[in-house]
Amino acid sequence: MSAAMEPNRPRMFKVIVPIEKKDGTKFWMRVGSAFPNKDASINVYLDAIPVGQNCLQIREMTDEDFNRRRPHEPPPGAPAPTSSDLPF
Repeated sequence: MSAAMEPNRPRMFKVIVPIEKKDGTKFWMRVGSAFPNKDASINVYLDAIPVGQNCLQIREMTDEDFNRRRPHEPPPGAPAPTSSDLPF
């Protein structure tokens, strides 16, 4: 099910840019987020401005994107981290 189809989830978009690697392949780096307005316009918020790139894409967030947003949260049922687990 796409993020737009879930009844309690607002439509959200990711802003991505293609980055060419040394071997000639590309990967897509997320550089921001976008949100639709009531008048069908879209607000775009950039966290980074890619230099030398002339292509930005806006793609709707998927369930996988939403699940990936919280990498620091422990899985359900996991014990809470203690201060000795912190690297600093």
